[in-house]
Amino acid sequence: MDLDRNFLLAAGLAALAAYLMGSINFAVLVSRIYAKDDVRRHGSGNAGMTNMLRTYGVGPAFFTGVGDFSKGALAVLVGRMIFQQLGVTAMDGGFVGAAFVLLGHLYPIFFHFKGGKGVLTSCGVILLLNPIVFCILIGVYVPLAFITRIVSLASILGAITFPFATYFVLRFQGRPYVFDTVFAAAAAALVVYMHRGNIKRLLNGTEARFGEKK
Repeated sequence: MDLDRNFLLAAGLAALAAYLMGSINFAVLVSRIYAKDDVRRHGSGNAGMTNMLRTYGVGPAFFTGVGDFSKGALAVLVGRMIFQQLGVTAMDGGFVGAAFVLLGHLYPIFFHFKGGKGVLTSCGVILLLNPIVFCILIGVYVPLAFITRIVSLASILGAITFPFATYFVLRFQGRPYVFDTVFAAAAAALVVYMHRGNIKRLLNGTEARFGEKK
């Protein structure tokens, strides 16, 4: 009974902490500090690094990217720490942190539930959950983004690849793979869903590239 209570307490605390961290939207904060403005009023209307780059330039986009990436990684660490402190070993608390920081980023309570698309926050999560999968995705899709100059294409393909890379890496290592793969598939589905407008523009051949204005 105490173990069940501790599990529920750890999961609740990790979820709350991660969701609040995810709700700290760095694109909105940086745009307000840098330009006394809200990036969601410009370009694609998305509170993410790419729209920051198009709207305000490299510096604000860099700080946005670092913030969004870091909060994903930090949420995994905090989730693990909470589970460890409460003596819960039934699962990796990092997955609770990962799930809720992503939800917080997509639907931030501090910014009327209108956030970003979750790519960089997901990258921070993946780095902590499985560094090998992170290296595979970054190694393939960052160059693709620069070659095509279409960030959304690399982001969507990276998300789709995430569960497959997770499955094959864990199978190769001889580790349990079902839970991690299901989690990766759910996270990927969320990121792809948030890019539904980009997918429509990609199919229509109207998606913006680096150096082009929306």
